[in-house]
Amino acid sequence: RNQHWTTLRLIINMQAVRYHGPNIPIELETIPIPQVVSSDDVIVQIKASALCHTELHFADGTLDLGVKPMTLGHEAVGIITSVGENVSPSRVGERVIVYYYNGCAQCRWCLKGQEQICGSLKAEYGFISDGGLAGYIRAPSRNAVVLPDNISFVDAAPIGCGVTTAVHASKMGKVEEGETVMIYGCNGVGFGLVQLLKNVYKAKQVIVVGRSSEKLDKALEIGADEVIDGTDASTVASAIRDITGGEGVDVIFECVGQRNTMDSCVGWAGALGKRGRLVLVGYHAGVEHEFRCHPIPLIVYEQSIIGSVGATLDDLKEAISYVSSGSVKTIIDSTIPLKYFQSGLDKIKTCSCIGKIVCVPEEA
Repeated sequence: RNQHWTTLRLIINMQAVRYHGPNIPIELETIPIPQVVSSDDVIVQIKASALCHTELHFADGTLDLGVKPMTLGHEAVGIITSVGENVSPSRVGERVIVYYYNGCAQCRWCLKGQEQICGSLKAEYGFISDGGLAGYIRAPSRNAVVLPDNISFVDAAPIGCGVTTAVHASKMGKVEEGETVMIYGCNGVGFGLVQLLKNVYKAKQVIVVGRSSEKLDKALEIGADEVIDGTDASTVASAIRDITGGEGVDVIFECVGQRNTMDSCVGWAGALGKRGRLVLVGYHAGVEHEFRCHPIPLIVYEQSIIGSVGATLDDLKEAISYVSSGSVKTIIDSTIPLKYFQSGLDKIKTCSCIGKIVCVPEEA
């Protein structure tokens, strides 16, 4: 009898990485496996889920969206195990990746397919809804996008944010063939950008700025044309001007979001050239990291400042196609059991990982 109840408990419960509020330790907890609630739901057994700097932003209060407790994680892949009554039973067993936005489907942004900026999200997995650092996740069927068989679960997990964010940011930056592009900060999203800009957008020159020689070496390995040591941010703009013959670059993807890194991008002698586009992707909390720039250089150089957040469902499908075709390869630092998630977050915090850290639940 005891053995029977132990088995039953394993079936109805799972491990999950749980957030309880800012500056409160993130814990691995045992909670019930989610069940089908809506007729359009699917339940996905998670096979792999990537860690993101976002989890650190929740931990330190940079992000506090008011929802707790909550399961973190927004880069999850797995297999559909059950479906609602309006979903074809044939979907059970499908290998899928979970799109982490679920918009209201009624506002002008959702009607345009831009639900990542919907003001009335029904769900955002790992942000305001239970996410994928767990054994299972519940999501609408449309959010479970089929994963090609030629992409392993571990290689697929970072697509959900690392590659999709790069796809969306590239579109926001309106990169054109033959342009010179700079990527400030290179790891998950940055590695995706390098490959997209070289292999898909056919940028003339991709320059990567970073502080880690290992990450810069990896950037060169996957297609970057030039790398710059950004340990002293005050030297970056002049290095860019030297490389570009004094012109500056056409597009900058700023993936760091600190005052000194953003300062080096703009101004009369900044890294951004005439009619350049500065795409802000990374961020840090606090007034000390506010973006500030005098408008005169922006006006005279006709430059644009653009924010880029997340990705659309179509961006995800596009990202999957790039990885499946080999145009983009996800860069994996390591694979760890879900129960050791904190060691992965510690590695991200110290910037000592080269690529994404992927967690695998015991249930997988």
